[in-house]
Amino acid sequence: MTPQDFDYLRKLLKERSGLVLAAEKQYLAESRLLPVARRHGMQTLTELVAALRTGAPALAVQVVDAMTTNETFFFRDKIPFDHVRETIMPALAAARAREKRIRIWCTAASTGQEPYSLAMAVKAIPALSGFRIEIVATDISGEVLERAKNGIYTQFEVQRGLPIQLLVKYFSQSGEQWQITPELRGMVQFRTLNLLNDFSPLGAFDLVFCRNVLIYFDQPTKSGVLDRLAKQTAADGYLILGAAETVVGLTDAFKPVADKRGLYAPAPQRVAARQPQTNVLRFAART
Repeated sequence: MTPQDFDYLRKLLKERSGLVLAAEKQYLAESRLLPVARRHGMQTLTELVAALRTGAPALAVQVVDAMTTNETFFFRDKIPFDHVRETIMPALAAARAREKRIRIWCTAASTGQEPYSLAMAVKAIPALSGFRIEIVATDISGEVLERAKNGIYTQFEVQRGLPIQLLVKYFSQSGEQWQITPELRGMVQFRTLNLLNDFSPLGAFDLVFCRNVLIYFDQPTKSGVLDRLAKQTAADGYLILGAAETVVGLTDAFKPVADKRGLYAPAPQRVAARQPQTNVLRFAART
């Protein structure tokens, strides 16, 4: 692959997914994209890039899918799920006692382990008994979401982070594979979504999981995504980022929750700025 071809791929990935591919990552592009090229009868990445240059939207989608990192496993990282059990859900259960409805968004669901882990976590919280829990799981890759919808995992995948008691409770075995029960699958809605695009139609959420996504974006893209996430987060809601991610220096829309690593809440000034509009809507509803 020529330097010009690699530059074209880097630009395409940035424009379509926000992914910033470092100049020294050409080897990664070659290892991930050669199988895509060969599926289309091409022997080199130069041929692949030539096809992309002529305008091949379906091929471009496959290229972005191949370059997207889909590393995930059940209950990945302990701290975020501790926050869910010990801080977030007790607060939301009290605040939503009347409507008994909580909405959660996983912004990079990959093959589904994170949203299903959340579903298992909230099912185990007594304070949420009788609540309607809606989990929306999105990803830029339609291919991985198809796997997620089926909820079928290998022995290796269920052994990564999943406690044996939850495996027995929420999975059924078929040969060497395990499938999540219909009850749990019914708690999660999977949708294809690019975080660079408008996601306001998804509505408002009480909790947003946006973990290990921002690390692949440049600073302006991170700031833009965070600002738009704030608009979808309830005034008393929460945002959870990955261990290597932060809002500091990127946006004033969220503030860190004291002594809770990776946990953020809408900033007071943003909440106050939204209040007049909320009051207008409430007045309109009464008249």
